[in-house]
Amino acid sequence: MALPVPLLAYAMTSAFAGGGTRRWFGGRGESERADAQAAKDAAAAAFLELDTAQRDLEISIETITAVDSSPGARKAVEDFAALGRRIDEVSTSYITAVDAHDLDRDDLEASVAASARTALTRAKDDLVRVKGELDRFGQGLGPLLGKAETQLARLAPAVERARQALLGASNALDAVRAAGLKADDLAARLAALAPELTKLNQGAGQHGVPDTLQRADRVLRDAEAVRTEAARLPERAAEIDRRLVSLRTRAQALTTRAGTVDPVLSELRRRFTLPCWQDLQHVPEQAAAAVRQAEEKLKEAAKARDEQRWPDATSLLTTVRALLNSTDEAVSAAGGRLERLNAVAKDPQQEIQRTRFALRDAQRLAMAGRNTPDPRHARPLDDAVGRLDRAVAGLEGRHPDYWHFLTETEAVRQTAARVVAEIREDRGAGAH
Repeated sequence: MALPVPLLAYAMTSAFAGGGTRRWFGGRGESERADAQAAKDAAAAAFLELDTAQRDLEISIETITAVDSSPGARKAVEDFAALGRRIDEVSTSYITAVDAHDLDRDDLEASVAASARTALTRAKDDLVRVKGELDRFGQGLGPLLGKAETQLARLAPAVERARQALLGASNALDAVRAAGLKADDLAARLAALAPELTKLNQGAGQHGVPDTLQRADRVLRDAEAVRTEAARLPERAAEIDRRLVSLRTRAQALTTRAGTVDPVLSELRRRFTLPCWQDLQHVPEQAAAAVRQAEEKLKEAAKARDEQRWPDATSLLTTVRALLNSTDEAVSAAGGRLERLNAVAKDPQQEIQRTRFALRDAQRLAMAGRNTPDPRHARPLDDAVGRLDRAVAGLEGRHPDYWHFLTETEAVRQTAARVVAEIREDRGAGAH
């Protein structure tokens, strides 16, 4: 769309060529020649201004297309191409007008000079008009150009940050290996970023600015993740070592504690009815099996740690901890059961009074500020009172089921607590 350099040189030479050896004649003819020459100079200046403006806008359009493929950007390119065609038309008319009139001829007639002035003035006016269209178009490019320039300004720093992140990840891996840790999975993740680095080095000219920015951000994020994990690896290895020692010690202690369950069960069987202990009778063998399984998993975890399979080691240790937790609860339940049954057999009144207090507290709250309680609260509390009375009555037999009594009182207290929570929630909602 811009005129080639030789044509520009031609236009400038045609516009500003000196008089050479021609002779000048005075009178009206010479005045017409001077006016025509002035028109020619003005047209040449307008032509050069238009060409300069077109070249400047061409750079802006190239900047936008390098970054933006949106419909708005595509329309800007199409509109610029249409303007270019109009520029070609008026430029051709200008050059034709210049070529058609030799203002340096000695025998230039006044009428020919006048005709030349008219044609050149028209060409100049057309050039100025299209220059005005070009200027308005350029002003409309402001938002697109600003966005494109912002992205281009981000490009070099983003690519550099990605490169530095890769270097940081590589250095972190070297440090980890120097400490005797393999980190093969991290090395593989870093190696997978090599093709991305190649594309970054090839530049936005080949892959486009948006894709290059996205690639740089992705490389930065992934490389930083590798660097962070590599930096944490020695600490992670030390933590796994600590957990191995701790869980081995805990497994040994549980083996010892599990041995105390049989004497507890023996006393439970001797002093209390079957319902009080039948759910615990398999605890010893279950605890022993769970501890054996935990010890096997500990061996597998230790092997995984030696082979530096960190995720496997961590997963196995989590399994060991869960096994030991469940075993600990089962073993503790047996001893706790005996303590609770001994306490209630010696003095059931403490449990009864504790439960009645919870019920009375809930009843007082249900009646607070009311003449009659809300049936939604009164009904479950009345049912709980009856449930407690039945549980107390069950203690009057020769061999009372103390465990049933304890589970019933616990259920009654839970009902009271639930009603209290509902009342407070209702009143809190009403306050709002």
